[in-house]
Amino acid sequence: MSAGSRSAPNDFSVSEPVPFIDLVQQYQHIATDVQESVQRVFTDQAFVLGEEVSEFECEVAEYCDSRAAIGVASGTDALILSLMALEIGPGDEVITSPFTFFATASSIARVGAKPVFVDIDPASFNLDCGQVEAAITERTRAIMPVHLFGQCAEMEPLWRIAVRERLAIVEDACQAIGAEYHGRRAGVLGTVGCFSFFPTKNLGGAGDGGLITTDDAELATRLRRLRVHGDAGGYRHLEVGYNSRLDALQAAVLRVKLRHLDSWSDARQENARRYGELFRHYQLLDTIELPAVLADRRHVYNQYSVRVRGGKRDAVLKHLRDHQIGAAIYYPIPLHQQECFADLGYRTGDLPQSEAAAREVLALPIFPELQAYQQELVVRGIAESLGRLSRGASIQPKFEFPDQQRAA
Repeated sequence: MSAGSRSAPNDFSVSEPVPFIDLVQQYQHIATDVQESVQRVFTDQAFVLGEEVSEFECEVAEYCDSRAAIGVASGTDALILSLMALEIGPGDEVITSPFTFFATASSIARVGAKPVFVDIDPASFNLDCGQVEAAITERTRAIMPVHLFGQCAEMEPLWRIAVRERLAIVEDACQAIGAEYHGRRAGVLGTVGCFSFFPTKNLGGAGDGGLITTDDAELATRLRRLRVHGDAGGYRHLEVGYNSRLDALQAAVLRVKLRHLDSWSDARQENARRYGELFRHYQLLDTIELPAVLADRRHVYNQYSVRVRGGKRDAVLKHLRDHQIGAAIYYPIPLHQQECFADLGYRTGDLPQSEAAAREVLALPIFPELQAYQQELVVRGIAESLGRLSRGASIQPKFEFPDQQRAA
């Protein structure tokens, strides 16, 4: 038993909802600062771009060690605008992962290019770099690795391929702000890095928002132009761009949250470590495979996704939901099996690791404010669903539970 825990009676039973994510707790800790920042924007009545956005861009650039940062309206727009700035379009191909959020591939299709899917590494869920070279054709223009769930893809082999084949690298870092690869942060590991500030991200706003990082000054200038309809100033449009500007209100909220990001990431890492202890304590590692943290990485756990082996994932999920324990599946259908990409010609079985992951992954609560006893409720729920622990069984809890939740 861990320090501070105590033994439980043999009729130990706890029943309490555990949310998948709780943004209310996070807001309560920073509410005053957020409200002051938002009020500043209303006082100035400067809602689109302006100083608030410029300051946020500078702060994120410094955080990521990037020379430039360009705020846009969403993570999806960050991907689309990056491809536009790189002049990728009809007839071009972009290599990416099929096991990711839909926007990764849809951004490629949206600019008229063709997504080419390469299977994933089963340990990290990220692009299997060993399969990328075989997917390159004369039409390939870029590689779009996804730093899935908060852990960076294996970038060094991709750098070598990109240099040799003269390809751009567009980092989909929408789940990975603060993640590191060999001491370098996500966002500076490719030609451009793309981030999302959707509210449930590690750095989440009060709505949609996104950002692009790059060390290429010319590319940064073009991206700033493209986000405002290709306007170079004075209503002089050098190209047809897009309307995708980060709102000042979002920037104000995100500037407050950015100051807390590393401490929140540390809390997520501690929660991940605690899950490892709990799954060992309840002897579930024969069925539950924990997320792998690869060498020289800083994993920031946007999601904590385990594998449930033996075809039992859906039954585990149902049991957790029946007992009001938060869990989710990211992602149930790989992109190469999505109906809208049927014309690409992929068939079931073509990308077996992605298909296996879609059948087995289960994301558990990992938000920074999650308490140890709540994590134990999650793991006990999984143990119950697998028939390892009946309700009210005498297995001693590993962590201390609040007194008021013990059965009389």
